Amino acid sequence: MSAPAAQAVPARHASVGIGVQDECSTPSINRLQKWLASGEGTTLPPTGSLLVPEGDRYAAKIVFQNNEWHVAVVWLGNQFDAQADLSHSAGFWLTYRADDDFYVQLRPASHWSGGDKWLTRIPATGGQLVRKFIPFDPDSWTWLPELGQPQYSFASALAEARGLVFVGKTPNALDFRELLIDGYQPPCL
Repeated sequence: MSAPAAQAVPARHASVGIGVQDECSTPSINRLQKWLASGEGTTLPPTGSLLVPEGDRYAAKIVFQNNEWHVAVVWLGNQFDAQADLSHSAGFWLTYRADDDFYVQLRPASHWSGGDKWLTRIPATGGQLVRKFIPFDPDSWTWLPELGQPQYSFASALAEARGLVFVGKTPNALDFRELLIDGYQPPCL
């Protein structure tokens, strides 16, 4: 784990962890049950759940292949039609491993489809499992000209968040162990 990343977050942004006993009765990571390969881009798995057993917990694993856009989705309310108001959240903890840089998009319910989303870059980890805090500070989020400029505010995306979507344009092996959102506990289905 990356201690500097964990120490970089002020105490007011710290979240209490969800223990194994607090997980859902079906596979989940921090009560998030819907980690999905979308079928966009060449990935392994190509579609379906990314959740695999990892000790007494689960990990979400996907491999992006080829130099093309790839999409992996996490539904915040564990179903497509659900949404969460994250406007009072400081951000989220992400424990992951990645061969290359990639992005996370914040996708609101009213503007779910398309690439023109607010996003932030997630750095490669050099093969190490690291823990990083991703703040919901508007200055930390941007958009890519290649994907298009969002036609809505970052604040409105936070208020009606449907999912966090991991995207990348390069080959990459992604392994997620934690996605813990400050002030938000997903409902188990």
